[in-house]
Amino acid sequence: MNWIVKQIEKAQPFFRKLSANIYLQAVRDGFISLMPIIIFSSIFILVANVPNIWGFYWPTAVSDNLNRFYNYSMGVLSLMAAANVARALTRNLNVRLPKIDQIPEAAVMFGAQISFLLVAVDPFTNKASTLFFNTSFMGTKGLICAFLVAFIVPNIYYFCFKNHITIKLPDAVPQNISSAFTNIIPFAFASFFFWIFDMVFRALTNANLAAWIIQVLSPLFTAADGYFGLAIVYGAMAFFWFIGIQGPSIVEPAVTAIYLTNVEANLKVFEAGGHATNILAQGTQYFVATIGGTGATLVITYMFALFAKSKELKAVGRASAIPVSFGVNEPILFGAPLILNPVFFLPFILTPIFNVWLFKIFVDFFGMNGFIYNLPWTTPGPIGLFMGVGFSIQALILIVAILAMDVVCYYPFFKAYDAQKVSEEAAAEAENAAKGISPEVANAPVEVDSGEIPVSMTKDKKNLNIMVICAGGGTSGILANALNKMAKEKDLPVEAAAAAYGAHGDLLPDMDVVVLAPQMDAMRDSLKLETDKANVKMITTTGKQYIDLTRHADKALQFIVGKLKGEPEDNQETHTPTPTPTA
Repeated sequence: MNWIVKQIEKAQPFFRKLSANIYLQAVRDGFISLMPIIIFSSIFILVANVPNIWGFYWPTAVSDNLNRFYNYSMGVLSLMAAANVARALTRNLNVRLPKIDQIPEAAVMFGAQISFLLVAVDPFTNKASTLFFNTSFMGTKGLICAFLVAFIVPNIYYFCFKNHITIKLPDAVPQNISSAFTNIIPFAFASFFFWIFDMVFRALTNANLAAWIIQVLSPLFTAADGYFGLAIVYGAMAFFWFIGIQGPSIVEPAVTAIYLTNVEANLKVFEAGGHATNILAQGTQYFVATIGGTGATLVITYMFALFAKSKELKAVGRASAIPVSFGVNEPILFGAPLILNPVFFLPFILTPIFNVWLFKIFVDFFGMNGFIYNLPWTTPGPIGLFMGVGFSIQALILIVAILAMDVVCYYPFFKAYDAQKVSEEAAAEAENAAKGISPEVANAPVEVDSGEIPVSMTKDKKNLNIMVICAGGGTSGILANALNKMAKEKDLPVEAAAAAYGAHGDLLPDMDVVVLAPQMDAMRDSLKLETDKANVKMITTTGKQYIDLTRHADKALQFIVGKLKGEPEDNQETHTPTPTPTA
């Protein structure tokens, strides 16, 4: 097993490069800001349809108004995705341009939206010659087309700005007017490109681009929903995480369009009284395959917390139980650790696959619906599963079956690892006893006072402004909250903010320090370009070190201050008190 892990580690550079691909980043980052729309609009669908399960039906006017909110948000999701993904890509491209030649994000967003409408929307007129738009592909069906448009439009702008193919006005012209003229040529190139492309494409295929893509890819959608396709999707997520790369950052951009299209299709079938059978969905990822986080870590976390004989594993399990219950599993991934740990290679990869296969069996053979609602990823797994498929009795049975199966999958490996850690701890305790070092001294807290905070080195000369960035804002929120709590208790000039990678851009210029979580290490080079441009210190962390920082705010602050004052970047250890031998 060690040999397998070593071979996997050799492939890490390739997968890190893949994870840092600017187009995958753009899809992921563009969707982060759309998630409130997706989740909040789904609440209206829940309110509109869930009462039907128990025989209560809203009056037509109430039902129409509830559904109107959903239609006016999710119904134009692709239009918004074209703009947001284009904006995310533009931010990445702007890093490569001089500060005086930055591409305006708003202009690119408008250009992407207009270009998307040209290739994805069919106009028609009624008998009164009133113009209408067919909105069929402005919702989830048009997402793949929206991604393509969002990839091309920023590159057209980038080409124009890089090569100065813009209208330059005299210096006497006010800057806001000059900037508007600067955008004319790139916008003309982008919109004309898609206008001409659309006319030619429709003439050849008799369909718009969005409709053609759905037709061509429909076999792929079907194959991805099969047992083999599901194993590839969710096995790949677990595999990438196991080698230390945030798995969803690679896999999710490729399946996001399928996720949202399937949920909307399931909902329409469910509302019509049919059986919703599409499997691939965000809910399947959040609440079935990765219940408790990638690797289906909910069960193994509570095994550590409740049944481990190892003091370290029991402490890790107890500290991780609440975050993992809400889908934030980095504390257990890095704390145990589970990733790059040969003992857990098989259960970490196979358990998510078995979970989603069991889910498909319940849908195919026991009449349970697939996911018909989108819920926040932080919803506890069993609750998310029960709600997401429509509050069915089969879902309650499935929850019990999944948890039981996960226990069976992880238990032998848990016992083996627990025994290994107990042996290591006994040896360590014997060594410390021989040196006369007590556990109390070794684990003493670090004292930090306001005089140690280098306020003179900060931008506002008042507070040390710290941003913590992770994949989804989970563990970064834990660390930022711990720092803010300690700062308030000790009256320290420190303010901390948390952000998911991709949602950090607006806050970044006001920060003094950025702490990058280890799961986003593949984005380190890209973020370094951003932080250098914004004159912000970037600090990277390793796995166990980062988890230790989230648990000990005092150590975290001393570590950050040390890096800000110029401590060498290759020193990856947290500051701990020097143990003093006991008498």
